[in-house]
Amino acid sequence: MISIKKITKIYNKDSNDIPALQDVSLEINDGEMVAIMGASGSGKTTLLNIIGCMDGWDQGEYIFNGTSVGSLKNGKLDKFRRQNFGFIFQQFALLKDYTVRENVELPLRAVNMPRKKRNEIVMDMLEKVGMEQYVDKIPTKLSGGQQQRCAIARALVTEASVILADEPTGALDSKTGQEIIDLLIQLNRSGKTIIIVTHDEKIAKQASRTIYLKDGKIE
Repeated sequence: MISIKKITKIYNKDSNDIPALQDVSLEINDGEMVAIMGASGSGKTTLLNIIGCMDGWDQGEYIFNGTSVGSLKNGKLDKFRRQNFGFIFQQFALLKDYTVRENVELPLRAVNMPRKKRNEIVMDMLEKVGMEQYVDKIPTKLSGGQQQRCAIARALVTEASVILADEPTGALDSKTGQEIIDLLIQLNRSGKTIIIVTHDEKIAKQASRTIYLKDGKIE
């Protein structure tokens, strides 16, 4: 379970303190599908980055399945992030000169997994997202929806229990975007915890609940 307790995050810009999050508390249970909504600048992505151990905070406490995340440093934090979180981004974040296979296997290369085992896992995940036939294509030869499916496969290869998606449909047309949400719903039903940052009410309504942020606070 994710437990955020009175988290505050301050950015310093031009010698001025700008609060990105203010005294935010929330809990997300294992296996939930949660949407985070709010206007631009409300703190949505900051909150997602803190949950995914991509960013720190200034005050408060973050407990993930009994582990105090704030106590983890450097290499231990990196390992913890790789083991527990998969990331999906609006612009896919794929390497242009790498094939689908090479993009998806990147997290496994980071942990020095043997090539044969990597290939088995990559092909299994590409099959799950309907991309196995594109294994040798490069991203520029794929549609936006295919690129996002590739990115989802990359998020799954480490068997992370939590998938964090930051505007995963923002660069897609509505039909393709719904296909991606349907895929995330399937993953949720298989046991993954899904947390989606979105500005789209239609997408948010398909989650089990929605967290609304305004000016760095939960409404």
